[in-house]
Amino acid sequence: MNNLVMNNFPTGILGFYDGIPIAWCAFAPREHFIKLERSRVHKRIDDQEVWSVPCFFVAKAFRRQGLTVELLKGVIRYAKGNGIKIIEAYPTIPTKETLPDSFAWIGLYKSFERAGFEIADRSSKNRPMVRYYTDKE
Repeated sequence: MNNLVMNNFPTGILGFYDGIPIAWCAFAPREHFIKLERSRVHKRIDDQEVWSVPCFFVAKAFRRQGLTVELLKGVIRYAKGNGIKIIEAYPTIPTKETLPDSFAWIGLYKSFERAGFEIADRSSKNRPMVRYYTDKE
């Protein structure tokens, strides 16, 4: 991570509260996430250039307050301002009423839906691939 940051590669979006970082989501070109590129579940569905949002972190005191949706809105603003056309992610659709925080690091589908993402692939029943097209508006 240090090498990526020091070499000016994109790594993610930070969320602040009163000047203190409280949230982060990974956001970079899909090919920068080697495990994702090798995934059998979330294979590329086309040859389009996409930027991926594979994970989140929200400080415990700020969870369950809609910050994931706000981070995604920040990702969308950044993408629009930087010519990024497709944002892709791989959230979970919980199979139980509540999901332990440790399983929410990939994001919940409802958060992506609220931010305007749509399902692009359902190869995985509980982990759909979702996309946001910045040029659709």
